[in-house]
Amino acid sequence: MNLEIRLEQDKNEALVYLYGEIDAFTAPKLRDSLFPLVETKDTEVVVNLSGVNYIDSTGLGVFVGAFKATHSHESKLQLTAVNERVYRLFSITGLDEVIDIVPEEKEGAK
Repeated sequence: MNLEIRLEQDKNEALVYLYGEIDAFTAPKLRDSLFPLVETKDTEVVVNLSGVNYIDSTGLGVFVGAFKATHSHESKLQLTAVNERVYRLFSITGLDEVIDIVPEEKEGAK
C-alpha cells in the first residue's frame, strides 16, 4: 500500500496529513518526513491520522522514535483525528499514555 504525506509548515508549527497505510514498506517514508520536523527546536508537530486506516508495529516504532526525539530537541508531537481502530493499537501498547493523542470525534459529537 502507499502512504501519501502532505505537509503544511510555518515557523514554529508543522501540520502533517497522512493518507494510506503505515507499515514496514511505508514507514521509512514517514520517518524521513517526520524526523526533520521533530528535530527542529521549539516546533510543534501535529500529525493528522484521519486518512490512515492501518498501522503496524513498524509504524508505531516511527512514532515512538519521533516522540523520543522531541525530548532532546525541545519540540512537541501530537497525533490527531486517530480513528478507533488505529487508536486501539496505541492504547493496547500503552503509547496513548506517553504520546499526546486526540482520538477522532464520533459522528454527531459536539
